[in-house]
Amino acid sequence: MAGREGRSAVAGGYAGAARRVTQRGGAALLRRLDGGYAPTPSTATSPPTIAVTDLTVDYHGTPAIEGVTIDFPAGSMTAIVGPNGAGKSTLLKAIAGILRPRAGRIVYGDAAPRDIAYLPQSDEIDRSFPIPVEDFVALGRWRQYGAFRSPGTSVSSDARQALAAIGLASAGDRPIAALSVGQFRRALFARLMLQEGAVLLLDEPFAAIDATTTAELLRLVERWHGEGRTIVAVLHDLGQVSRHFRRTVLLARRVIAAGDTADVLTGSNLTRAEFGARDEAPA
Repeated sequence: MAGREGRSAVAGGYAGAARRVTQRGGAALLRRLDGGYAPTPSTATSPPTIAVTDLTVDYHGTPAIEGVTIDFPAGSMTAIVGPNGAGKSTLLKAIAGILRPRAGRIVYGDAAPRDIAYLPQSDEIDRSFPIPVEDFVALGRWRQYGAFRSPGTSVSSDARQALAAIGLASAGDRPIAALSVGQFRRALFARLMLQEGAVLLLDEPFAAIDATTTAELLRLVERWHGEGRTIVAVLHDLGQVSRHFRRTVLLARRVIAAGDTADVLTGSNLTRAEFGARDEAPA
């Protein structure tokens, strides 16, 4: 019997094995194996205010950010800026739940993990992995189908619509490795569209792409902000920040200044941030 079940599991693949586990009362085990699968709709009634309190996150045993306290109001659009090594991406990943803080806390209001959508830097994704663009975009709905289920026709249809909206309608069957830098950034945004998050965390979303693509993606971000979503973006272009973001956090492992962009991006604050990052950088 055991041998027949083993051969059947191999023949049926993961989906068949998952069904048998569930039938035997192992739903908890399946959830453990199928990390992220959470098809229940969000119970959040509005975009949350994210409250970060006294947050410290280590990188290789050294604090990348230390004692950071900052609020991101519901429906706000905030840029995080600072010199290299200031801990900008670390802060964003901590909010996204990717990095575990050593100290402090992050409060998300009534938001669930599925309400937080994260766009990583392009170089954090292995583009040599043989996945078609459409399937890559469909991963934005991962919580709806998980590791043991197919995306289904509705998810595939939504992925194609997102690709069309982002200017990649004809690229769905191509491998992600075949995309240019700008095209891959568009694909990341299409995947973000499928996540439908109330909070959007963007890590250098416009880096290394041309002005036309940047302008189109900025319009998309501003449209999301107009829908009432909370947006937090790590950026380097201070001119871009001044033109499009009303709120800014200036970081140098600690918060140097936060608030209205015009009040934050002053010469004295930028100098303090540069020296702060330099003085506190690990040897």
